[in-house]
Amino acid sequence: MSRAKKVVLAYSGGVDTSVCIPYLKQEWGVEEVITLAADLGQGDELEPIRKKALASGASVSLVVDGRKEFVRDYAFPALMANALYENRYPLSTSLARPLIAKMLVEAAAEYGADAVAHGCTGKGNDQVRFDVSIAALNPQLKVLAPAREWGMSREETIAYGEKVGIPSPVKKSSPYSVDLNLLGRSVEAGNLEDPWHEPLEEVYALTAAIENTPDTPEYIEIEFAKGIPVAINNVQLSPVDLIVQLNQTVGRHGIGRIDMVENRLVGIKSREIYEVPALSVLIQAHRDLESLTLTGDVSQYKRNIEETYSKIVYNGLWYSPLKAALDAFVLQTQERVSGTVRIKLFKGNAIMVGRKSPYSLYSMDLATYGAEDQFDHRAAEGFIYVWGLPTRVWSSSVRG
Repeated sequence: MSRAKKVVLAYSGGVDTSVCIPYLKQEWGVEEVITLAADLGQGDELEPIRKKALASGASVSLVVDGRKEFVRDYAFPALMANALYENRYPLSTSLARPLIAKMLVEAAAEYGADAVAHGCTGKGNDQVRFDVSIAALNPQLKVLAPAREWGMSREETIAYGEKVGIPSPVKKSSPYSVDLNLLGRSVEAGNLEDPWHEPLEEVYALTAAIENTPDTPEYIEIEFAKGIPVAINNVQLSPVDLIVQLNQTVGRHGIGRIDMVENRLVGIKSREIYEVPALSVLIQAHRDLESLTLTGDVSQYKRNIEETYSKIVYNGLWYSPLKAALDAFVLQTQERVSGTVRIKLFKGNAIMVGRKSPYSLYSMDLATYGAEDQFDHRAAEGFIYVWGLPTRVWSSSVRG
């Protein structure tokens, strides 16, 4: 049954999106499929992907360079919020989805498409991120999700593709599902579905195994301006170049590997492997600089909303009113988060060993225990009396 005449399909070149092209045309009667591959830092993969889409039946195969926008408008706002889903995952894959959704909506408008499509299954988070983001940007646009409805297993999907002349990019003996962008890699499926199974070294590509890392520490300095990283070792870098360089430097020391069982939005647990060298270190450094430049109450209150912020992004609500409101709060807190953090990289660890800022709230005269101490110790007695007064009153009433 025909559901749309012209469709813009989010295309990665993987099993599901490759099969989506002939499936939409042959099974659902779509007349024209336009594919859109977002260049978010995959590198040399994109030209073969563009050609594969055309060979699979796409009328137009688009590759849109979104690297700068991805880092500037999606990664850095999340960084300023220290966004870590379940306090571990820095949302490298999640952050790409609202941008791809935006690209789909824009391409649909440009080419006069009456629908957009994606290859997400019914078990994952990405279907929610795409559907909700597209609805937020253009509520009138249809969203098609063939992989959510065709009822084929992964093996059957591969077989369907081979039947219509699409070679599988995945070896059946090692069927990992990999998502790659500037911020990192996510890997799932295959033997990783057993949470007791230790990942083989072949799973990793951006980070070195600990036994292969340098035997001497490396020190780097990251400079921030209003919460945004702008330089490494006193060299100013563009947002994209900064991420690329930091990924290489940090990954060389085996930093940024995450092996976790996470709670998906759809209610199931999933074992995920992430490689996020740059982003993991940037969040540590940014949080460390905040400890120097934010007042205690602001810093502590911000920690409370960071978990909410992370859930919003993970759950596909990037374009929601609450997300916009939290962004305004986070942005306000970053006005004085400028300075430099010194980091020691060694054997899988990124250790914050120094921080400085022109807006530092740290006072040596107040903190020192030496002769320079300017803190009025006698004032503490009165403070403690007032601070503890409610407790003393309560204790007296309980004890009669």
